[in-house]
Amino acid sequence: MVPETGTESGRQETGLSIGVVIIGRNEGQRLLDGLAALPPGLSPVVYVDSGSTDGSPEAARAAGAEVVSLDMSIPFTAARARNSGLEQLAGRADPPDLVQFIDGDCSLREGWIETARDFLFDQPRVAAVCGRRRERFPEASLYNRLTDLEWDTPVGEARSCGGDVLMRFDAVEAVGRYNPDLIAGEEPELCVRLRQAGWKIWRLDAEMTWHDAAMTRFGQWWKRTRRAGHAFAEGAAMHGARPERHNVAALRRALIWGAALPLALLLGAMITPWALLLALLWPLKILRLIARGHDAQHAFFLTLGNIPEAIGAFTYGWRRLAGERSRLIEYK
Repeated sequence: MVPETGTESGRQETGLSIGVVIIGRNEGQRLLDGLAALPPGLSPVVYVDSGSTDGSPEAARAAGAEVVSLDMSIPFTAARARNSGLEQLAGRADPPDLVQFIDGDCSLREGWIETARDFLFDQPRVAAVCGRRRERFPEASLYNRLTDLEWDTPVGEARSCGGDVLMRFDAVEAVGRYNPDLIAGEEPELCVRLRQAGWKIWRLDAEMTWHDAAMTRFGQWWKRTRRAGHAFAEGAAMHGARPERHNVAALRRALIWGAALPLALLLGAMITPWALLLALLWPLKILRLIARGHDAQHAFFLTLGNIPEAIGAFTYGWRRLAGERSRLIEYK
């Protein structure tokens, strides 16, 4: 059940009230676990559902959450779902000072809210704070483990956050909320606008959420990585100019290693077999990543991932030239 409104995690000491926006579709027990993990004092709790057929809206409502059901005749994006949650909060007579965003396949860790809330109270120029997101079952598959490693981002001032984050409600409202047209990368894009408005983003050395990627197949990993490449290209198109250079380095890396090198190898091999030596650049890159601290498996998939990233980037470019709207790339 969603905890009753109290003081333990809300206004105690800091005076900052905290609301929650959870987004999901067909998350089943994971959604209920996430609702049950919310500490006392968070209010309101808004669950935004995107066309579930497993009874998630009814289950969330029975657990005490306010439920918003998206109009699925309009193309879905996670950004649009989060904005609907913000709209629900904004319609209240007393919107919260802070809002904790959580994906429906995640659960808050004990102590996170208090740690993050206190940090925002002490740092008035920080708009968004995130912590360590961990995979609940990293041992279940190679792809879950790779995702867990992905969440291990540097501690300190950051350029962006992920989907699980505690934000200042007024700051998000002032910069126009999430961009509802983005099919991925909506959090970093919002962080660009927050930083341009003078705010800071921070990554704390604290446990924040459990996440359940539930990836068991190579095809799921490939789709998820292709979606990242799409986000790199779209983000660079929006904010790639100086001084921001948003996503430019990631996009360049994907295009060089995932597109230019394979193309050079293919065309060069038609001229001379010596061109096949270009393929040695891939194992050399893997060795370089290992030297930087990645294990061999992680280094291999980081290198291989440049290919679906490049495909995702080209998909975005083609659709933009054709004037088509980007379509969601789902891996679950």
